Amino acid sequence: MDYSQLSVWEGVLHFGVLSILLLTANTLRRKIPFLRKSLLPTAVIAGFIGLILKETIFIRIVSEARYQASSDFLRIIIYHSIALGFIALGLKMQKKVVDEKVKTRSLFSGLLIVSTYMLQGIVGISLTLAMTYTLFPQLFSGAGMLLPMGFGQGPGQASNIGSLYENTYGFIGGSTFGLAIASFGFIWASTVGVIYFNYLYKKDRLPKRITEHRHLTSPQEIDTPDEIPVAEAIDKFTIQIALVFMVYMFTFGFIYGAARLLDTGVLGNFGFETIKPLIIGFNFIFGMLFALVFKRIFIGLRKINLMTRQYPNNFMLNRIAGFIFDFMIVAAITAIRIEDLRQLWIPFFILVFAVGIVTLLYIKWIVKRIYPKYAIPATMGMFGMLTGTVSTGVVLIREVDPEFKTPAINDLVLGSSTAILFGFPILLLVGFAPISVLYSILSLGIVVVLFAIALSIIMKFNPKSSSTET
Repeated sequence: MDYSQLSVWEGVLHFGVLSILLLTANTLRRKIPFLRKSLLPTAVIAGFIGLILKETIFIRIVSEARYQASSDFLRIIIYHSIALGFIALGLKMQKKVVDEKVKTRSLFSGLLIVSTYMLQGIVGISLTLAMTYTLFPQLFSGAGMLLPMGFGQGPGQASNIGSLYENTYGFIGGSTFGLAIASFGFIWASTVGVIYFNYLYKKDRLPKRITEHRHLTSPQEIDTPDEIPVAEAIDKFTIQIALVFMVYMFTFGFIYGAARLLDTGVLGNFGFETIKPLIIGFNFIFGMLFALVFKRIFIGLRKINLMTRQYPNNFMLNRIAGFIFDFMIVAAITAIRIEDLRQLWIPFFILVFAVGIVTLLYIKWIVKRIYPKYAIPATMGMFGMLTGTVSTGVVLIREVDPEFKTPAINDLVLGSSTAILFGFPILLLVGFAPISVLYSILSLGIVVVLFAIALSIIMKFNPKSSSTET
């Protein structure tokens, strides 16, 4: 082996650096009171440390080619991580919900999440079109659709769609723009979350802070009697890893086959220029779909007794997803190229501030109508998730509901599942809007109509409650 070839060790070096960043950030967060109180996830702190070091030191000591290669490799990590993480979550075995109230709440939670995506898209597209035709003609007209991807979905999706806009539609710096939006979303979740939390605490509307460590996971959540043993001929964790990569192999096979088919010209230029980039960019959606298919296969095999034990383990799959998403977040923030945003700073800040404020006001208003009995934890959780990720939402809920006495955390999980179904039209519009200015305007009209429909369903059919938490 030729150890002088840096490319041989490139993957090891990048993951080693990301690991050091995570460990450093974890130490700083534990030792520095300001960071500990900020509610910023460790992975976000690590990402900003990586970004600062990359843009101040690394960029000065390496060539432009090496700097670009490193950024490209980080985007590769992001691209595959988001799909692998979604597959791990998709393979989890869900308990059958028999409570009709829980089912109903999950539906309205999904509508709330998707309606927020739509509102973020409306604000993003409207402002982008307005700025494109006034002060910032260099701004890409379809950039507004990156707002629900960055704020509502997270850095993985924002990077994938930003890269799609960059490589297919000529949005220079599109991937960086999407990553920067997602990163700023974490700041929104943390800073506003802290301000709101301290306001409620001073008003004596929250339980006392709980500082001791608590075990929130029961043994039954780690292992169930009908599952395979933890260690036998093969380790149980190895099985979980193998299941995730098996599903991703089928996902890759589908994407590769579809891309080759479209390359033949079966759908003309539309298939090659529009459908193919969407299929490649939405690898996480296809990964989730294949995970759900395999989960149904496992359930079917158990029903006919061809599979006598349950192989997926929810606890371990959660840990796999957490591991993947932590590395993805660090890589996503570190991969931002400040140079790509040099002409877009003003429109960027206009977009993220406007969408952040609208998201906060809308969630505070709509949550009181869906979850009137526990509006405060529901507001914190939904705002944290719809500006950051699910983990950010959980952190904010824990601050106002430390014992998880309300169903707010379940609403995040169940709502995220139903939102996949309701949010599919938005994903289609993400690939539709950037084709041209006309398509952006049409997309805006469609999103407005969909938002009005979702909001009317929430207001008309949502079960009313006699008790309200103000």
